Amino acid sequence: MRNPFFLFVVMVIAWPLGSIAQRADSLHQASIVIDTHNDVLISSIMEGKNIANHVPSGHTDIPRFFEGGVNAQIFSVWCGGDYGKGRAYNFANQQIDALTKIVAENPDKLQLATTKEDVLSAAKENKLAVLMGVEGGHMIEDDLSYLQNLYDRGVRYLTLTWNNSTDWASSASDETNPKSKIKHKGLTDFGREVVRYMNKIGMMVDLSHVGEQTFYDAIETTSKPVIVSHSNVYAIAPVPRNLKDEQIKAIAENDGVICINFYSGFLEEGYNRKVDSLYAVTVPEKEQKKNVKGDGKFDKLSAEAKEQVRPELSVVIDHIDYIVNLVGIDYVGLGGDFDGVESTAKGLDDVSAYPNITKALVERGYSDGDIQKILGLNVLRVLDAQ
Repeated sequence: MRNPFFLFVVMVIAWPLGSIAQRADSLHQASIVIDTHNDVLISSIMEGKNIANHVPSGHTDIPRFFEGGVNAQIFSVWCGGDYGKGRAYNFANQQIDALTKIVAENPDKLQLATTKEDVLSAAKENKLAVLMGVEGGHMIEDDLSYLQNLYDRGVRYLTLTWNNSTDWASSASDETNPKSKIKHKGLTDFGREVVRYMNKIGMMVDLSHVGEQTFYDAIETTSKPVIVSHSNVYAIAPVPRNLKDEQIKAIAENDGVICINFYSGFLEEGYNRKVDSLYAVTVPEKEQKKNVKGDGKFDKLSAEAKEQVRPELSVVIDHIDYIVNLVGIDYVGLGGDFDGVESTAKGLDDVSAYPNITKALVERGYSDGDIQKILGLNVLRVLDAQ
């Protein structure tokens, strides 16, 4: 015979859990969910894959966007620093061509967007709002007319640098690397002109990837709120790509927004050490010898080992908590970096997983209104302020 007291205890425990899940599901469906950085353009679309259908090899496709309740995605237009003048800008346009083609082929599911009103309109019609951001100032090839042309084609942010510095802005990677051969730190006069021109035309200044000196020069120069499209908290994970407390405060004073990156290495200190350790003891020695450069160690791990090195979803919420506790609820959003990273936090396996963030925020005690700010309203505010 079942113990009636046991059943009562089970019911008391189960009811709050059920109500949390129901509240989170309803809230997620009612929210505007925006992600500010996704690399599927370079990882899949430019490889000829059709994201209108399920793409099992990546994090991103249209069916999973809808499964995840995503209303707007800023797609990253990217190339490495080895694309010099005469190539980078052209490749940016090729990526824009490829993305706009997919939108044109799926008018019932996708809508190009450049404004807050476009995002809200697409959401009302149950379409994914497709926005674009160029990741890396080298892609404008030191030419403001190229910047204007990219804006005219729909690009709504420029990340001032990628890992490589430009002639006019230094990256976090170069500023912190003692072997770097950069000629200057921060923005040059032309770099400040770029920022002012972006303010003039209404393009968001993105400060992910930039060095600290470039960061503060840009904050000093800009007259509009900035975005940090895919970066985290340095105090939790001290890597050059993350923001120190004074930088977070500067973003709040600027009325900007910091969008949390889901990459394991930017979420948790020691991630690379864990990967190296497991690689050394689980990958056969002959395979290690073949890997002369030591590249792609995570990808060579077993499925079990990969799970061991991935941080918990709670760590993502820890980064959100840190920013909220330091400067307030109005300055944090989501910029997952899907299809641009080898490893994400557990529970964030692809773009269908955003409801897990909403549930985790409910469990942390955030109000519905505050969760909606994190999911997308803070980003909409910055987009609308340009």
